[in-house]
Amino acid sequence: MNTPFQNFLVNLDRAAQVLGISNEETQSLRESNKIIEKKINILMDSGEQKEFNAYRVQFNNARGPYKGGIRFHPEADIDEVKALAAGMAIKTAVVDIPLGGSKGGVQCNPKEMSERELEQIARVWARAMADDIGVNQDIPAPDVYTTPQIMAYIMDEYEKIKGRSEPGVITGKPLELGGSEGRGAATAQGGAYILEELVKILGRNKTELRVAVQGFGNAGQHMASILSKLGYKIIAVSDSKGGIYSANGLDIDLVTKTKQEQGSVTAVSDVEQISNEELITCDCDVLVPSALDNQIREDNAGAIKAQIIVELANGPTTPEADKILVEKNVIIIPDVLANAGGVTVSYFEWVQNRTNFYWTEDQVLVRLKPIMVKAFNDVWEFSREKGITLRDAAFIKAVERIVISMRLRG
Repeated sequence: MNTPFQNFLVNLDRAAQVLGISNEETQSLRESNKIIEKKINILMDSGEQKEFNAYRVQFNNARGPYKGGIRFHPEADIDEVKALAAGMAIKTAVVDIPLGGSKGGVQCNPKEMSERELEQIARVWARAMADDIGVNQDIPAPDVYTTPQIMAYIMDEYEKIKGRSEPGVITGKPLELGGSEGRGAATAQGGAYILEELVKILGRNKTELRVAVQGFGNAGQHMASILSKLGYKIIAVSDSKGGIYSANGLDIDLVTKTKQEQGSVTAVSDVEQISNEELITCDCDVLVPSALDNQIREDNAGAIKAQIIVELANGPTTPEADKILVEKNVIIIPDVLANAGGVTVSYFEWVQNRTNFYWTEDQVLVRLKPIMVKAFNDVWEFSREKGITLRDAAFIKAVERIVISMRLRG
């Protein structure tokens, strides 16, 4: 199986062929602008000094400052971070916001660390990267196992080093420190706007569409709630402990309350218990993978019954599975488009920080919808025109926008 970065290069070469861009331009898109690898040391609660690998990959900034999350994860390695940085450059270009792509990480296990140790890691990371991040340079955000609180520590440390207030150095902050209204639900809200647009184009009645949501974390929980309120029937949801199914539809408010109080959706009573694997192949019309990558694979793609897949997670479908689904005429809204509502509202947060003028949640959503709808329609029309998948169309449109910016810069 290819590494995530090799998958990116395969897609890039295909896009370069379609667009007819030069070898020189393709080569410059195959390489990160800058890879920063550092060792950071912190004092653990036990009194011992411990060393961790810290990364930041700045992929491409032809369209604006680098933008991308920081993950604290035991398996965060440079190849994964490179692939994610490249993916961010594509994602910001797909929705046509003036930012580039980057990603960062620290190789650690936050589940085994105290709040004090996590604060130390955040502050030491900020010190190690202070010369390479900034409001006009590179703007981090939360990612796997990082939180608004961790963003607050990084911002605070950065401001101490620079001796000035600069809230726009990072997004995904707590509201009290310049975070944006609407950020929590932004990824799901963006995906919902796109699904609504697709359903309209297909002439389907959304009240007849049965939806299964894999992953009931931030994105999945919000998606289930938003779609339920819009009239879709949510028949299955799952989290890391398993899933639940009801052909008559689930009460999402009850599921959310149960998850908050008892730690898992599986604690809901009077429903059928299913596994995450069974959710992927359950009898539904719309499948929303919102958990981890590589959930839809060669071994289960053939059994998928959904006609529409909305990729709220990053990389939930392997390239091998993609081919099988295309042959089955499944419409896949790719991750770089489906979950770009998150980075779009991060962009809004950065704009609000820079102007020191803050918007209500309604004002955020009024600005988010046209961006997501236009991005979807651009990709949909391009895919129909060229006879290609939405995934290929999104990637090619993004590469075209990045290449145009590179050419204009000479």
